[in-house]
Amino acid sequence: MNDVKNADPKRRAGEQLSLLFSHDAASGRDDLLISERLAAAVSIVDAWPEWPSPVVVLAGPVGSGKSHLARIWSELSGAVSIHPELGSDAAVAAAAGPVLFEDADRLGFDDNALFHVINSVRENGTSLLITSRLWPMSWPVLLPDLRSRLKAATVVEIGEPDEALLSQVIVKLFADRQLYIDDKLVLYIVNRMERSLNAAQTIVERLDRLALSRGTKITRSLAAEVLNELGNSEPAD
Repeated sequence: MNDVKNADPKRRAGEQLSLLFSHDAASGRDDLLISERLAAAVSIVDAWPEWPSPVVVLAGPVGSGKSHLARIWSELSGAVSIHPELGSDAAVAAAAGPVLFEDADRLGFDDNALFHVINSVRENGTSLLITSRLWPMSWPVLLPDLRSRLKAATVVEIGEPDEALLSQVIVKLFADRQLYIDDKLVLYIVNRMERSLNAAQTIVERLDRLALSRGTKITRSLAAEVLNELGNSEPAD
């Protein structure tokens, strides 16, 4: 493989993201990647349990990293995953310790159930982390008391990954597989791929698998083939 110019990313406390991917990715403290767009979200995760409010909402588009941060927080806090729906024991779990509710806008919830979860968290001194693609004020909440509780939550927005972060992610994912590709090829991929961490993982996995099956190096033509298959043949705007 070609040598890679491994850029040394800045590392500041409270601005670090662990990439918890499925392919035995190195995820020790020295392997954490940084993005300014994630700084506020990472800081709130690092600050637990000293949160400004007992309920925190991470809002961001698909592939922005909120699920990875939620997993980091869950491991840190020992949180239990819940889905506040009618007849669930989510409020009981919230009384016992930290709880995590992912994809609130996609999965939906029962207004009364989520209201009781938040009350349970406030009354018992525990914590609730919610992830969503949308801000809470955009959720179809009909219960006035729940809307009031959500207004008091700390909402942290996560933007789409920028080119610098995606480049670092791709280099790291290849390095985790003992593969080192040219930085020009990394830039070629980043300029044509979907702006998400999930897309980066998919591209690296497919390139690795395709190169192994053909017994070839990872080249620009191979990358173009994978990007075409994923519908990312043109440079991103």
